Amino acid sequence: MSRINWKITEEDDALIDAIVERALKDSPDELELDKLDLAMDLTACHLNGCPLRLKELLEADDFNFAHDVFGIRNHIDRMTGKLTGFFEPRFAEVDACPPMKSASTAASAAITNTRSRS
Repeated sequence: MSRINWKITEEDDALIDAIVERALKDSPDELELDKLDLAMDLTACHLNGCPLRLKELLEADDFNFAHDVFGIRNHIDRMTGKLTGFFEPRFAEVDACPPMKSASTAASAAITNTRSRS
């Protein structure tokens, strides 16, 4: 098993810190978010197979911001840094996340095969 990449640029680190601060400020108290855990989840996702458009995520409306931040938090595999369950962040770099490609490819193939049998 390969190790999680943690080599982040200063610019990306600052953006992730700002994203975490916004998430902490905007989230309900009952979520009890841990600042370090959330920063590590976002960093692991960004550097290990699903690069994010961090500046756009930081500037996103509340709904889309919450979708990505809490979706990543709920779908990150902390052993690999990869997203699970075919979760698709809205602010992922286009065609950058392997699970999304394989899911959409499989869906496209299934649709094509169904149509060709008709």
